[in-house]
Amino acid sequence: MTLVTSTNESPVSRRQVLKSAGAGFGYLALAGLLGQQSARAQQAGAVNQPSPVQPKPPHFPAKAKRIIFLFMEGAMSQMDTFEYKARLQAEDGKPGPGGGTLVASKFQFAQHGQTGSWVSELYPNVARHVDKFCFLRGLHTDTPAHPQAVIQLHTGTALAQLTRPSMGAWLLYGLGTENQDLPGYITINPPANFGGTVNYGSAFLPAYYQGTKIGDRGQLPNLAASQPAQLQRRQIDLIQAMNRDLAAKPGAPEQLEGVIQSYELAFRMQSKVPDLLDISKEPQAVQEAYGVKPGPAGSFARQCLMARRLTEAGVRFVEVCQNGWDHHNNLHNGLIANAKATDQPIAALLNDLDQRGLLDETLVLFGSEFGRMPTAQGADGRDHNITGYPMILAGAGVKPGFSYGATDEYGLHAVEGRMHTNDLHATLLALLGLDHEQLTYRYGGRDFRLTDVAGRVVQEIFS
Repeated sequence: MTLVTSTNESPVSRRQVLKSAGAGFGYLALAGLLGQQSARAQQAGAVNQPSPVQPKPPHFPAKAKRIIFLFMEGAMSQMDTFEYKARLQAEDGKPGPGGGTLVASKFQFAQHGQTGSWVSELYPNVARHVDKFCFLRGLHTDTPAHPQAVIQLHTGTALAQLTRPSMGAWLLYGLGTENQDLPGYITINPPANFGGTVNYGSAFLPAYYQGTKIGDRGQLPNLAASQPAQLQRRQIDLIQAMNRDLAAKPGAPEQLEGVIQSYELAFRMQSKVPDLLDISKEPQAVQEAYGVKPGPAGSFARQCLMARRLTEAGVRFVEVCQNGWDHHNNLHNGLIANAKATDQPIAALLNDLDQRGLLDETLVLFGSEFGRMPTAQGADGRDHNITGYPMILAGAGVKPGFSYGATDEYGLHAVEGRMHTNDLHATLLALLGLDHEQLTYRYGGRDFRLTDVAGRVVQEIFS
Protein backbone atom coordinates (compact mmCIF):
# COMPACT_ATOMS: atom_id res chain seq x y z
CA MET A 1 0.00 0.00 0.00
CA THR A 2 1.23 3.51 -0.75
CA LEU A 3 0.29 6.95 0.46
CA VAL A 4 -0.01 9.66 -2.21
CA THR A 5 0.20 13.19 -0.81
CA SER A 6 -0.28 15.10 -4.07
CA THR A 7 -0.30 14.54 -7.81
CA ASN A 8 3.15 16.15 -8.06
CA GLU A 9 4.81 13.78 -5.58
CA SER A 10 5.88 10.22 -6.01
CA PRO A 11 4.23 7.57 -3.85
CA VAL A 12 5.81 7.13 -0.42
CA SER A 13 5.90 3.68 1.13
CA ARG A 14 4.63 3.03 4.61
CA ARG A 15 8.10 1.92 5.67
CA GLN A 16 9.71 5.16 4.46
CA VAL A 17 7.18 7.35 6.18
CA LEU A 18 7.32 5.37 9.41
CA LYS A 19 11.11 5.46 9.38
CA SER A 20 11.12 9.24 9.19
CA ALA A 21 8.37 9.32 11.80
CA GLY A 22 10.78 7.92 14.36
CA ALA A 23 12.65 11.21 14.25
CA GLY A 24 9.64 13.44 13.94
CA PHE A 25 7.10 12.30 16.48
CA GLY A 26 8.32 13.43 19.86
CA TYR A 27 4.93 14.93 20.49
CA LEU A 28 3.24 11.58 19.96
CA ALA A 29 4.20 10.69 23.52
CA LEU A 30 1.05 12.66 24.25
CA ALA A 31 -1.02 9.81 22.80
CA GLY A 32 -3.43 8.53 25.39
CA LEU A 33 -2.99 11.72 27.44
CA LEU A 34 -4.27 14.36 25.07
CA GLY A 35 -7.08 12.32 23.54
CA GLN A 36 -9.80 14.83 22.83
CA GLN A 37 -10.51 15.61 19.22
CA SER A 38 -11.39 13.30 16.33
CA ALA A 39 -9.24 13.03 13.22
CA ARG A 40 -9.99 16.01 11.00
CA ALA A 41 -6.85 16.10 8.84
CA GLN A 42 -7.36 18.47 5.95
CA GLN A 43 -4.77 17.14 3.51
CA ALA A 44 -5.15 14.20 1.12
CA GLY A 45 -5.02 10.81 2.79
CA ALA A 46 -6.90 11.84 5.94
CA VAL A 47 -10.55 11.13 6.58
CA ASN A 48 -12.75 13.81 8.11
CA GLN A 49 -14.46 12.61 11.26
CA PRO A 50 -16.98 14.36 13.49
CA SER A 51 -15.33 15.56 16.70
CA PRO A 52 -16.55 13.80 19.84
CA VAL A 53 -15.94 17.01 21.80
CA GLN A 54 -17.57 19.45 19.42
CA PRO A 55 -19.87 21.86 21.29
CA LYS A 56 -23.08 20.20 22.42
CA PRO A 57 -26.32 21.84 23.51
CA PRO A 58 -26.95 21.87 27.27
CA HIS A 59 -30.02 20.23 28.79
CA PHE A 60 -31.42 23.69 29.59
CA PRO A 61 -30.21 27.28 29.21
CA ALA A 62 -26.84 27.64 30.90
CA LYS A 63 -25.86 30.44 33.24
CA ALA A 64 -22.12 29.80 32.78
CA LYS A 65 -20.02 28.57 29.86
CA ARG A 66 -16.89 27.42 31.65
CA ILE A 67 -15.23 26.86 35.03
CA ILE A 68 -11.95 27.85 36.65
CA PHE A 69 -11.29 25.81 39.79
CA LEU A 70 -8.77 27.29 42.24
CA PHE A 71 -7.92 24.25 44.35
CA MET A 72 -6.18 24.73 47.69
CA GLU A 73 -4.82 21.24 48.24
CA GLY A 74 -4.50 20.09 51.84
CA ALA A 75 -7.43 21.92 53.50
CA MET A 76 -7.33 25.66 54.11
CA SER A 77 -8.17 26.71 57.66
CA GLN A 78 -11.48 28.52 57.31
CA MET A 79 -11.48 30.14 60.76
CA ASP A 80 -8.18 31.82 59.93
CA THR A 81 -9.26 33.11 56.51
CA PHE A 82 -12.95 33.58 55.65
CA GLU A 83 -14.96 32.38 58.67
CA TYR A 84 -14.91 34.80 61.57
CA LYS A 85 -16.31 33.20 64.72
CA ALA A 86 -16.71 35.67 67.58
CA ARG A 87 -17.43 32.94 70.14
CA LEU A 88 -14.33 31.02 69.12
CA GLN A 89 -12.27 34.17 69.54
CA ALA A 90 -13.78 34.84 72.96
CA GLU A 91 -13.33 31.27 74.28
CA ASP A 92 -9.72 30.75 73.27
CA GLY A 93 -8.18 28.06 75.48
CA LYS A 94 -11.48 26.64 76.74
CA PRO A 95 -12.73 23.08 76.07
CA GLY A 96 -14.32 22.65 72.66
CA PRO A 97 -17.84 21.27 72.09
CA GLY A 98 -16.47 18.09 70.57
CA GLY A 99 -13.44 17.77 72.82
CA GLY A 100 -10.03 19.35 72.60
CA THR A 101 -9.03 22.91 73.36
CA LEU A 102 -10.46 25.81 71.39
CA VAL A 103 -7.87 27.98 69.71
CA ALA A 104 -8.75 31.42 68.38
CA SER A 105 -7.31 32.70 65.15
CA LYS A 106 -4.15 34.71 65.57
CA PHE A 107 -5.07 36.82 62.55
CA GLN A 108 -7.10 40.01 62.61
CA PHE A 109 -10.47 39.99 60.83
CA ALA A 110 -12.29 42.95 59.32
CA GLN A 111 -15.51 43.46 57.39
CA HIS A 112 -15.28 44.41 53.73
CA GLY A 113 -17.46 45.64 50.91
CA GLN A 114 -21.10 46.62 51.01
CA THR A 115 -21.92 43.14 52.29
CA GLY A 116 -19.66 43.53 55.32
CA SER A 117 -18.14 40.09 54.70
CA TRP A 118 -15.47 39.08 57.20
CA VAL A 119 -12.01 38.34 55.80
CA SER A 120 -8.77 37.94 57.73
CA GLU A 121 -5.67 40.05 57.20
CA LEU A 122 -4.20 37.15 55.22
CA TYR A 123 -6.29 38.09 52.16
CA PRO A 124 -6.28 41.90 51.76
CA ASN A 125 -6.45 41.80 47.95
CA VAL A 126 -9.12 39.12 47.72
CA ALA A 127 -11.11 41.04 50.36
CA ARG A 128 -11.70 43.82 47.83
CA HIS A 129 -13.80 41.39 45.78
CA VAL A 130 -16.13 40.07 48.49
CA ASP A 131 -19.17 41.71 46.91
CA LYS A 132 -18.61 39.42 43.90
CA PHE A 133 -18.59 36.30 46.07
CA CYS A 134 -21.25 33.72 46.69
CA PHE A 135 -20.12 31.99 49.90
CA LEU A 136 -21.13 28.37 50.43
CA ARG A 137 -20.68 28.07 54.19
CA GLY A 138 -22.29 24.72 55.00
CA LEU A 139 -20.29 22.15 53.08
CA HIS A 140 -19.57 18.66 54.40
CA THR A 141 -18.01 15.51 52.97
CA ASP A 142 -17.52 11.84 53.87
CA THR A 143 -13.90 11.13 54.76
CA PRO A 144 -11.18 12.98 56.68
CA ALA A 145 -8.38 11.30 54.72
CA HIS A 146 -6.80 13.57 52.12
CA PRO A 147 -6.47 11.08 49.23
CA GLN A 148 -10.09 9.94 49.43
CA ALA A 149 -11.49 13.43 50.03
CA VAL A 150 -9.52 14.95 47.14
CA ILE A 151 -10.67 12.17 44.85
CA GLN A 152 -14.27 12.63 46.01
CA LEU A 153 -14.11 16.37 45.34
CA HIS A 154 -12.81 15.70 41.83
CA THR A 155 -14.79 12.59 40.88
CA GLY A 156 -17.86 12.47 43.13
CA THR A 157 -16.92 9.37 45.10
CA ALA A 158 -14.17 8.23 47.43
CA LEU A 159 -14.84 4.54 46.78
CA ALA A 160 -11.75 2.61 45.76
CA GLN A 161 -13.58 -0.24 44.03
CA LEU A 162 -14.09 1.63 40.77
CA THR A 163 -12.30 4.75 39.56
CA ARG A 164 -14.80 7.34 38.36
CA PRO A 165 -14.47 10.07 35.73
CA SER A 166 -13.38 13.46 36.97
CA MET A 167 -15.65 16.48 37.16
CA GLY A 168 -13.91 18.09 34.18
CA ALA A 169 -14.28 14.90 32.13
CA TRP A 170 -18.02 14.80 32.83
CA LEU A 171 -18.31 18.44 31.82
CA LEU A 172 -16.46 17.83 28.57
CA TYR A 173 -18.59 14.75 27.91
CA GLY A 174 -21.76 16.76 28.44
CA LEU A 175 -20.92 20.00 26.65
CA GLY A 176 -17.89 19.46 24.43
CA THR A 177 -15.53 22.38 24.01
CA GLU A 178 -15.55 25.69 22.15
CA ASN A 179 -12.01 25.52 20.72
CA GLN A 180 -11.31 22.39 18.68
CA ASP A 181 -7.59 23.19 18.46
CA LEU A 182 -7.06 23.06 22.22
CA PRO A 183 -7.85 20.54 24.96
CA GLY A 184 -11.22 21.28 26.50
CA TYR A 185 -10.02 20.34 29.96
CA ILE A 186 -6.65 21.47 31.32
CA THR A 187 -5.21 20.96 34.78
CA ILE A 188 -2.21 23.03 35.82
CA ASN A 189 0.13 21.67 38.50
CA PRO A 190 -2.46 19.04 39.54
CA PRO A 191 -2.38 17.20 42.89
CA ALA A 192 0.44 14.68 42.80
CA ASN A 193 0.13 13.09 46.24
CA PHE A 194 -3.61 12.77 46.76
CA GLY A 195 -4.94 10.57 43.98
CA GLY A 196 -2.68 11.74 41.18
CA THR A 197 -4.06 11.21 37.68
CA VAL A 198 -7.40 9.94 39.02
CA ASN A 199 -8.31 13.56 39.79
CA TYR A 200 -8.26 14.55 36.12
CA GLY A 201 -8.81 11.18 34.42
CA SER A 202 -11.72 9.95 32.36
CA ALA A 203 -11.94 6.45 33.91
CA PHE A 204 -14.50 4.51 31.84
CA LEU A 205 -15.44 7.52 29.70
CA PRO A 206 -13.57 7.60 26.39
CA ALA A 207 -9.98 8.80 26.79
CA TYR A 208 -10.50 12.03 24.86
CA TYR A 209 -12.50 13.41 27.80
CA GLN A 210 -9.63 13.31 30.28
CA GLY A 211 -7.69 16.35 31.41
CA THR A 212 -4.43 17.54 29.90
CA LYS A 213 -1.74 18.17 32.49
CA ILE A 214 0.62 21.11 32.14
CA GLY A 215 3.25 22.51 34.47
CA ASP A 216 3.19 25.84 36.26
CA ARG A 217 5.62 27.27 33.71
CA GLY A 218 3.41 26.21 30.82
CA GLN A 219 5.56 23.22 29.96
CA LEU A 220 3.89 20.42 28.02
CA PRO A 221 6.32 17.54 27.38
CA ASN A 222 7.22 16.37 23.88
CA LEU A 223 5.11 18.91 22.03
CA ALA A 224 7.90 20.59 20.05
CA ALA A 225 7.89 19.81 16.32
CA SER A 226 11.05 18.22 14.91
CA GLN A 227 9.83 17.83 11.33
CA PRO A 228 8.20 20.22 8.85
CA ALA A 229 4.44 20.38 9.28
CA GLN A 230 3.78 18.90 5.81
CA LEU A 231 5.86 15.81 6.55
CA GLN A 232 4.28 15.38 9.95
CA ARG A 233 0.84 15.60 8.37
CA ARG A 234 1.78 12.83 5.94
CA GLN A 235 3.10 10.70 8.78
CA ILE A 236 -0.08 11.17 10.79
CA ASP A 237 -2.26 10.36 7.79
CA LEU A 238 -0.50 7.03 7.34
CA ILE A 239 -0.48 6.08 11.00
CA GLN A 240 -4.13 7.07 11.40
CA ALA A 241 -5.07 4.92 8.42
CA MET A 242 -3.42 1.94 10.08
CA ASN A 243 -4.97 2.79 13.45
CA ARG A 244 -8.42 2.93 11.91
CA ASP A 245 -7.82 -0.38 10.15
CA LEU A 246 -7.02 -1.88 13.55
CA ALA A 247 -9.97 -0.14 15.23
CA ALA A 248 -12.34 -1.75 12.72
CA LYS A 249 -11.22 -5.25 13.66
CA PRO A 250 -12.95 -7.36 16.31
CA GLY A 251 -11.29 -7.14 19.71
CA ALA A 252 -9.56 -3.81 19.05
CA PRO A 253 -8.46 -2.05 22.28
CA GLU A 254 -11.03 0.39 23.66
CA GLN A 255 -8.30 2.97 24.16
CA LEU A 256 -7.45 3.07 20.47
CA GLU A 257 -9.97 5.78 19.60
CA GLY A 258 -8.45 8.00 22.26
CA VAL A 259 -5.00 7.43 20.76
CA ILE A 260 -6.32 8.33 17.31
CA GLN A 261 -7.73 11.57 18.66
CA SER A 262 -4.45 12.27 20.44
CA TYR A 263 -2.41 12.39 17.25
CA GLU A 264 -4.71 14.96 15.70
CA LEU A 265 -4.96 17.17 18.75
CA ALA A 266 -1.21 17.06 19.37
CA PHE A 267 -0.57 18.10 15.75
CA ARG A 268 -2.87 21.10 16.05
CA MET A 269 -1.58 22.01 19.48
CA GLN A 270 1.98 22.43 18.20
CA SER A 271 1.08 25.73 16.60
CA LYS A 272 -1.39 26.94 19.24
CA VAL A 273 -0.34 25.91 22.73
CA PRO A 274 3.24 27.19 23.09
CA ASP A 275 2.16 30.70 22.18
CA LEU A 276 -0.94 30.52 24.38
CA LEU A 277 1.02 29.42 27.44
CA ASP A 278 3.78 31.98 26.96
CA ILE A 279 2.74 34.53 29.57
CA SER A 280 5.81 36.65 28.78
CA LYS A 281 3.72 38.01 25.92
CA GLU A 282 1.41 39.67 28.43
CA PRO A 283 2.00 43.39 29.11
CA GLN A 284 4.33 44.00 32.02
CA ALA A 285 1.55 45.74 33.94
CA VAL A 286 -0.60 42.59 33.73
CA GLN A 287 2.24 40.37 34.92
CA GLU A 288 2.88 42.70 37.82
CA ALA A 289 -0.81 42.75 38.73
CA TYR A 290 -0.77 38.94 39.06
CA GLY A 291 2.56 38.98 40.90
CA VAL A 292 4.38 36.92 38.27
CA LYS A 293 7.96 36.25 39.31
CA PRO A 294 10.55 33.52 38.65
CA GLY A 295 10.78 30.38 40.71
CA PRO A 296 8.41 28.61 43.10
CA ALA A 297 7.22 31.86 44.68
CA GLY A 298 5.58 32.82 41.39
CA SER A 299 4.04 29.43 40.64
CA PHE A 300 0.44 30.22 41.53
CA ALA A 301 0.58 33.63 39.85
CA ARG A 302 1.74 32.00 36.61
CA GLN A 303 -1.04 29.44 36.89
CA CYS A 304 -3.72 32.08 37.34
CA LEU A 305 -2.52 34.10 34.37
CA MET A 306 -2.39 30.97 32.21
CA ALA A 307 -5.91 30.10 33.40
CA ARG A 308 -7.20 33.44 32.16
CA ARG A 309 -5.49 32.98 28.79
CA LEU A 310 -6.83 29.44 28.42
CA THR A 311 -10.34 30.48 29.44
CA GLU A 312 -10.29 33.36 27.01
CA ALA A 313 -9.23 30.92 24.27
CA GLY A 314 -12.31 28.76 24.91
CA VAL A 315 -11.09 25.97 27.22
CA ARG A 316 -14.12 24.59 29.05
CA PHE A 317 -12.55 23.60 32.39
CA VAL A 318 -9.28 24.85 33.89
CA GLU A 319 -7.99 23.83 37.30
CA VAL A 320 -5.07 25.47 39.07
CA CYS A 321 -3.59 24.13 42.28
CA GLN A 322 -1.74 25.46 45.30
CA ASN A 323 -0.56 22.68 47.60
CA GLY A 324 0.81 22.82 51.13
CA TRP A 325 -2.34 23.68 53.14
CA ASP A 326 -2.13 20.63 55.43
CA HIS A 327 -1.26 22.53 58.58
CA HIS A 328 -1.15 20.01 61.41
CA ASN A 329 1.77 22.10 62.60
CA ASN A 330 3.40 25.39 61.61
CA LEU A 331 -0.11 26.76 61.10
CA HIS A 332 0.70 30.42 61.61
CA ASN A 333 3.72 30.73 59.32
CA GLY A 334 2.31 28.22 56.85
CA LEU A 335 -0.86 30.24 56.38
CA ILE A 336 1.13 33.44 55.92
CA ALA A 337 3.25 31.82 53.19
CA ASN A 338 0.34 30.23 51.34
CA ALA A 339 -1.87 33.30 51.52
CA LYS A 340 0.99 35.46 50.27
CA ALA A 341 1.36 33.15 47.26
CA THR A 342 -2.36 33.13 46.42
CA ASP A 343 -3.92 36.42 47.53
CA GLN A 344 -2.63 38.75 44.81
CA PRO A 345 -3.02 36.26 41.91
CA ILE A 346 -6.63 35.38 42.81
CA ALA A 347 -7.59 39.04 43.12
CA ALA A 348 -5.87 39.83 39.83
CA LEU A 349 -7.61 36.92 38.09
CA LEU A 350 -11.03 38.08 39.26
CA ASN A 351 -10.29 41.65 38.21
CA ASP A 352 -8.88 40.56 34.85
CA LEU A 353 -11.87 38.31 34.06
CA ASP A 354 -14.23 41.10 35.07
CA GLN A 355 -12.54 43.77 32.96
CA ARG A 356 -12.51 41.50 29.90
CA GLY A 357 -16.17 40.58 30.25
CA LEU A 358 -15.25 36.95 30.93
CA LEU A 359 -16.59 36.80 34.48
CA ASP A 360 -20.12 37.04 33.09
CA GLU A 361 -19.54 33.70 31.34
CA THR A 362 -17.04 32.04 33.68
CA LEU A 363 -17.72 30.42 37.04
CA VAL A 364 -14.80 30.57 39.49
CA LEU A 365 -14.68 27.99 42.30
CA PHE A 366 -12.23 28.51 45.19
CA GLY A 367 -11.69 26.04 48.02
CA SER A 368 -10.29 22.82 49.49
CA GLU A 369 -11.27 19.18 49.93
CA PHE A 370 -12.41 19.92 53.51
CA GLY A 371 -11.69 22.38 56.32
CA ARG A 372 -9.95 22.62 59.69
CA MET A 373 -10.99 22.19 63.32
CA PRO A 374 -11.60 25.05 65.75
CA THR A 375 -9.52 23.16 68.30
CA ALA A 376 -5.76 22.97 68.65
CA GLN A 377 -3.57 20.18 67.38
CA GLY A 378 -0.20 20.35 69.09
CA ALA A 379 1.41 23.70 69.71
CA ASP A 380 0.56 25.26 66.35
CA GLY A 381 -1.81 23.23 64.21
CA ARG A 382 -5.39 22.27 63.39
CA ASP A 383 -6.74 18.84 62.43
CA HIS A 384 -9.14 17.97 59.60
CA ASN A 385 -12.81 18.96 59.69
CA ILE A 386 -15.27 17.31 57.29
CA THR A 387 -18.49 18.37 59.06
CA GLY A 388 -18.57 22.07 58.21
CA TYR A 389 -16.43 24.27 55.98
CA PRO A 390 -16.83 26.88 53.19
CA MET A 391 -16.08 27.22 49.51
CA ILE A 392 -16.42 30.36 47.41
CA LEU A 393 -18.06 30.88 44.03
CA ALA A 394 -17.84 33.97 41.85
CA GLY A 395 -18.93 34.92 38.37
CA ALA A 396 -21.50 33.58 35.97
CA GLY A 397 -24.79 32.39 37.34
CA VAL A 398 -24.41 32.93 41.08
CA LYS A 399 -25.68 35.68 43.34
CA PRO A 400 -22.92 38.18 44.13
CA GLY A 401 -22.52 39.33 47.70
CA PHE A 402 -24.48 36.33 48.96
CA SER A 403 -23.95 33.69 51.65
CA TYR A 404 -25.68 30.34 51.70
CA GLY A 405 -25.56 28.10 54.75
CA ALA A 406 -23.66 28.45 58.00
CA THR A 407 -21.65 26.55 60.57
CA ASP A 408 -22.15 26.70 64.33
CA GLU A 409 -20.62 29.36 66.56
CA TYR A 410 -17.27 27.57 66.59
CA GLY A 411 -17.11 26.60 62.92
CA LEU A 412 -17.30 22.88 63.68
CA HIS A 413 -20.57 21.64 62.14
CA ALA A 414 -22.68 22.84 59.21
CA VAL A 415 -26.06 23.73 60.72
CA GLU A 416 -27.79 25.66 57.92
CA GLY A 417 -27.84 25.18 54.17
CA ARG A 418 -25.88 21.95 54.39
CA MET A 419 -24.29 20.92 51.09
CA HIS A 420 -22.63 17.57 50.50
CA THR A 421 -19.97 17.21 47.81
CA ASN A 422 -22.64 15.60 45.60
CA ASP A 423 -24.82 18.71 46.03
CA LEU A 424 -21.90 20.91 45.02
CA HIS A 425 -21.38 18.88 41.84
CA ALA A 426 -25.08 18.86 40.98
CA THR A 427 -25.18 22.64 41.42
CA LEU A 428 -22.07 23.29 39.34
CA LEU A 429 -23.42 21.15 36.50
CA ALA A 430 -26.77 22.94 36.66
CA LEU A 431 -25.05 26.31 36.36
CA LEU A 432 -23.56 25.05 33.11
CA GLY A 433 -26.92 23.84 31.86
CA LEU A 434 -26.57 20.15 32.69
CA ASP A 435 -29.04 18.02 34.65
CA HIS A 436 -26.86 15.81 36.84
CA GLU A 437 -29.47 13.04 36.73
CA GLN A 438 -29.50 13.02 32.93
CA LEU A 439 -25.74 13.27 32.45
CA THR A 440 -25.10 9.53 32.53
CA TYR A 441 -22.81 6.99 30.89
CA ARG A 442 -23.56 3.30 30.54
CA TYR A 443 -20.76 1.10 31.86
CA GLY A 444 -20.66 -2.38 33.36
CA GLY A 445 -24.40 -2.83 33.02
CA ARG A 446 -25.47 0.34 34.82
CA ASP A 447 -25.75 4.07 34.26
CA PHE A 448 -23.12 6.13 36.08
CA ARG A 449 -23.14 9.85 36.79
CA LEU A 450 -20.93 12.36 38.62
CA THR A 451 -23.32 12.55 41.57
CA ASP A 452 -23.84 8.76 41.73
CA VAL A 453 -27.32 8.31 43.29
CA ALA A 454 -27.40 11.57 45.25
CA GLY A 455 -27.05 15.28 44.65
CA ARG A 456 -29.38 18.26 45.12
CA VAL A 457 -29.20 21.42 43.03
CA VAL A 458 -29.02 24.43 45.35
CA GLN A 459 -31.00 26.90 43.26
CA GLU A 460 -31.05 29.42 46.10
CA ILE A 461 -27.61 30.64 45.02
CA PHE A 462 -28.57 31.19 41.36
CA SER A 463 -28.67 34.76 40.12
